[in-house]
Amino acid sequence: MIPNTLTIAGVDPSGGAGVLADIKAMSALGAYGTAVIAALTAQNTLGVTEISPVPAEFVTQQINTLFDDVRIDAVKIGMLGQQAVIRAVADAMARWRPAHLVLDPVMVAKSGDHLLERAAVNELRESLIPQATMITPNLPEAGVLLGTSPVDSLKDMRRAAEKLRRLLADDGDRWVFLKGGHLPGNDTVDVLHNGDKLIELPGRRIETRNTHGTGCTLSAALAALLPRCASVPEAAAQAKDYLVKAIARSGDLSVGSGHGPVQHFHAWWPQPDQT
Repeated sequence: MIPNTLTIAGVDPSGGAGVLADIKAMSALGAYGTAVIAALTAQNTLGVTEISPVPAEFVTQQINTLFDDVRIDAVKIGMLGQQAVIRAVADAMARWRPAHLVLDPVMVAKSGDHLLERAAVNELRESLIPQATMITPNLPEAGVLLGTSPVDSLKDMRRAAEKLRRLLADDGDRWVFLKGGHLPGNDTVDVLHNGDKLIELPGRRIETRNTHGTGCTLSAALAALLPRCASVPEAAAQAKDYLVKAIARSGDLSVGSGHGPVQHFHAWWPQPDQT
């Protein structure tokens, strides 16, 4: 059965991040994607020029209307922006209790623009993160969630993953996917931890500016894969492999002059003629 997946996130008009990127990743990996809009942005590959919030009540209405009709097998949550929206999404997830809930704690855009109100971090930590079956912070986001300086070594990543796991509920199969893309050097090791197992997913840095929306793409890929994979580590390995290939093929595209998008459809679209 083809899984139905939902992304609750913001809109990036350039298509490299947010719900547009999520739907591309979900579709490329064989899932049917649906979306609830939680925030609007004026944004391109160079940066974010303005953010317009979506009323929390309307976010709730979108979620409830969708779940009333459509079987949702996995949910990915990205940029929510405001404390009231985080609370509304948390309440809706507590009501509908999806089997897989992947939370990407989006706080800062690739350009450095802040996408989450500072006052909303506690709301995210207290009401939404405990419900997640997987969180996918990068190293700066992990530092914010833990109230520490950003992690900058693999040794510290292991410790941070253990601390982050304590933010999740104790019941069930819940995981931290701590992304190592901000590590110094050419290694990009990710750490996967469920409170018992600690698994390292090795990787090598790809030299490219086209990394806009990589976090969105990974979390959306996880949502698409978790309902069909036998285990979380299997889904995590496949999601990382998909993202690495999407980054490697990002040069096929020519979108903007800043941090360009990854090639979500690398397995489907032919490579451009290089001659």
